[in-house]
Amino acid sequence: MRLAVRGFEIYPGFLDLPAQRAVFGAVRGVVAKAPLFRPDTPSGKPMSVRMTAAGSYGWLSDKKGYRYGKTHPGGAPWPDIPPQVLDIWHRATGLERKPECCLINYYGPEAKMGMHQDRDEADMQWPVVSVSLGDDGLFRMGSTTRGGKTESIWLRSGDVVVMGGEARLSYHGVDRVRAGSSTLLPKGGRLNLTLRVVE
Repeated sequence: MRLAVRGFEIYPGFLDLPAQRAVFGAVRGVVAKAPLFRPDTPSGKPMSVRMTAAGSYGWLSDKKGYRYGKTHPGGAPWPDIPPQVLDIWHRATGLERKPECCLINYYGPEAKMGMHQDRDEADMQWPVVSVSLGDDGLFRMGSTTRGGKTESIWLRSGDVVVMGGEARLSYHGVDRVRAGSSTLLPKGGRLNLTLRVVE
């Protein structure tokens, strides 16, 4: 099934439970090599999510601003994007071009993500693919300008969203997490993977 909301392509249940477990296991392997960290916004305020990444690039935020970087804050190169995750990209987009970054955000019970655009990439023709694992997250979708009318939908474990075309530069965010709504993550919480072409 495919839902189209404001240009966002939403695929509920894209990953069945065995596939979710396989992807989660692969992500745990990434986190073992590149531990989760809590970035600061350029203003110095810590974000409520923790994050890490896989691929040629990871996404960083600190007083220097928002940007992609080739190494984890600890200094090591980012691990490779797991094949289980790359398979989602290819199945959801049909593109031969591979993403160069898989950003991994972990949301605890109180975490959220304010409305923002994904615009640090060099070429906006390529979509961003978002994968939800674990607890439900209330995903809010706006337009290409800040403010105005928005729509929200609960994303559940295994759901995939493709942000391309008119939605590529639309504002979006996560208002809250429904704690305890999934048992996929042993300690609870929500993982969001976003696959991006950076160069």
